[in-house]
Amino acid sequence: MTKWLVGNLADIDAKGSRKIRLGETEIAVFRLSDGQVLAVENRCPHKGGQLSEGMVCGTTVHCPLHDWKIDLASGRVLEPDEGCVTTYPVEIDPQSGSVYIMPEEEVSV
Repeated sequence: MTKWLVGNLADIDAKGSRKIRLGETEIAVFRLSDGQVLAVENRCPHKGGQLSEGMVCGTTVHCPLHDWKIDLASGRVLEPDEGCVTTYPVEIDPQSGSVYIMPEEEVSV
């Protein structure tokens, strides 16, 4: 599995996000208030809103277009809406603070 560098953990504010493009896919990497770092496809399944611009509340992000709520850990849209987004494993180097995402499929950039 290939690792892709997102940046340094110190550069992502709590409840903030960073974007990275891998091939045709844009990925949003979120740092939650409890320190977790989670990554999802940066596109709401409803109308394609950029989730990286949404408000983070606990472990969910609210789509900025129509307020759909997406669980960042599972990628599932919360009821009453339906759908899901792709999630990506995240690794943080404990010594350098570097944040990496690891797509399960090979990506050509």
